[in-house]
Amino acid sequence: MTAMTATNDNPFDLTIRNGRISNADATFHADIGIKDGVIAQIAPALAPGVRDVDATGRWVLPGGIDSHCHIEQLSGMGVMCADDFYSGTVSAAFGGTTTILSFAAQHRADSIPEVVAAYGKLAREKAVIDYGFHLILTNPDETALREHLPKVIRDGITSLKVYMTYDKLKLDDYQLLEVMSVAGEEGALVMMHAENHDMIRWIAHRLLERGHVAPKFHAVAHDALAESEATNRAIALARLADVPVLIVHVAGRETVDVIRHARRLGAAVYAESCPQYLFLEAADSDQPGMEGAKFCCSPPPRDADSQEAVWAGLKDGTLGVYSSDHAPYRFDASGKLPKGDATTFKEMANGVPGIELRLPLLFSEGVMKGRLSIEEFVALTSTHHARMYGLAPRKGAIAVGADADIVLWNPERTVEVSAAMLHDNVGYTPYEGRVLQGWPEQVFSRGRCVVRDNALQVERGSGEYIARGRPDPLANRPAASLERGRFSALVGLSRTSAAN
Repeated sequence: MTAMTATNDNPFDLTIRNGRISNADATFHADIGIKDGVIAQIAPALAPGVRDVDATGRWVLPGGIDSHCHIEQLSGMGVMCADDFYSGTVSAAFGGTTTILSFAAQHRADSIPEVVAAYGKLAREKAVIDYGFHLILTNPDETALREHLPKVIRDGITSLKVYMTYDKLKLDDYQLLEVMSVAGEEGALVMMHAENHDMIRWIAHRLLERGHVAPKFHAVAHDALAESEATNRAIALARLADVPVLIVHVAGRETVDVIRHARRLGAAVYAESCPQYLFLEAADSDQPGMEGAKFCCSPPPRDADSQEAVWAGLKDGTLGVYSSDHAPYRFDASGKLPKGDATTFKEMANGVPGIELRLPLLFSEGVMKGRLSIEEFVALTSTHHARMYGLAPRKGAIAVGADADIVLWNPERTVEVSAAMLHDNVGYTPYEGRVLQGWPEQVFSRGRCVVRDNALQVERGSGEYIARGRPDPLANRPAASLERGRFSALVGLSRTSAAN
């Protein structure tokens, strides 16, 4: 595509015409005029652009935002993801996603500034769509809490993830409170992997000593009670510290109920879920040999009852964002199976791929089957992410002044999913053979055509880093918070002022 510039005769670099536009709050028909990567005008019958795209018969939606994906990341077990920032962002783009928030993962001995710089360099050289980072924090020592974490937040990484399980990642409750305190003072959002570590360890020990080592026992070890108990405790800690908290990858019915109940009481708790909890079950991991490992992630998918609970949570706002939790590991010794067929459920790499199919799965099974409105789809896949993580108003809506991140969806197109058609570097998909209706056919990022005619149109490294503003979870916060002011009333001092 030849680069051209808008002129007086062509006031727009690009005009998208005749589309049915949906935002989180409305659907309407109009043209979109784009100049310098930004939406300049939305109105019927706009003047021609240097390039015109006819969107007749297409849904014109904001580009997807995937706020939970693991790209070019070394796991706590020392296993490298299959996707780097090129393959990961290419795969995201082909699935209709135009912005990702991946993780800059600190391991216990790592310096936070060095971690952030290293991930930034990798993404800057390879990403084809826009990106930002969350910080994974595993060593909240005094230097991290007083110096490094505040600086990272002020530099635009305004969310961080902490773990309540995994030997090499987990923080204890005291450490979690310390992190929450700093996050509250600096205006960052805390994301929590909520599973009870000792429950899982206790069950796993008994399974292994009895010779139950197959992949299907992963779901047995990660009992649903481990998820719901830790979620309840995470909410209690956040209430004490008087900070918002977001529970990631919610899987089980009881966990959905815990979050819903806490929100009704006024707690500032938010939550996400993922495709694996709508479309997979624990029973999928009961396969011959090691095949079941392809379906194992933490928390594991549950059952049909929990699937219905997750659908209900997405519908009623209990679960406000829908992410992929793309954790791509190849089905070999480099990933899922470090010891080949002798790998136990405790030794296999944890996670499933999903960055490219996240949106098509929900569009097909949610919108096209009447479980979600198109506006709810946009909210769950783009708008709420932008608001929750400090990307709005630049991202998450088709609006004048916003980045021209736009995807044209063909609601009539049917696609049978296969690993061969995907663009990640994993080599398999747990959704093999599913037939989906509706597919993203043209993808624009800041007005650049990224995907057209099933081909990539941009170069590696052409994505931009997004330094994010203060997250705005208050946009969906219940009107009355029972805990507002509790911490200051009990203590009277912030962590910073207490040292003076």
